[in-house]
Amino acid sequence: MTDCVFCGIIDGSIPGNVVYETEDVVAFLDANPVSKGHTLVVPKEHVEDIHGASGMEFLMDALVKVSDAVEEAFDPEGINIAQNNGEAAGQEVFHLHFHVTPIYEGDELEISYNRSELEDGSEIAEEISANL
Repeated sequence: MTDCVFCGIIDGSIPGNVVYETEDVVAFLDANPVSKGHTLVVPKEHVEDIHGASGMEFLMDALVKVSDAVEEAFDPEGINIAQNNGEAAGQEVFHLHFHVTPIYEGDELEISYNRSELEDGSEIAEEISANL
């Protein structure tokens, strides 16, 4: 994937502030951080989104390790883990990645959705279950 910025960081052709790396995953600082320590956890294999991540259980281990390291390094009030799939969901780089974003006292964290009461829950649950 020659036009993927994350693939470039992974192969070393684009500089990145790498904080963690294994055979399967790399974590590096976000180039446009929301807060100090904002880190991206990225599989080395190029997959566009979560739908290509079957078999990538190692990502959870990396997320825990990086989150723990950010916690130890900067002592934030909390840590937000986010992963966006598709342009409509806010995905900007189409290489699967997870944001580890520390939240500090005074930070304004706003995640806004049009929430409503759950209706037809059993029907919706059945539709999802039928596709598993």
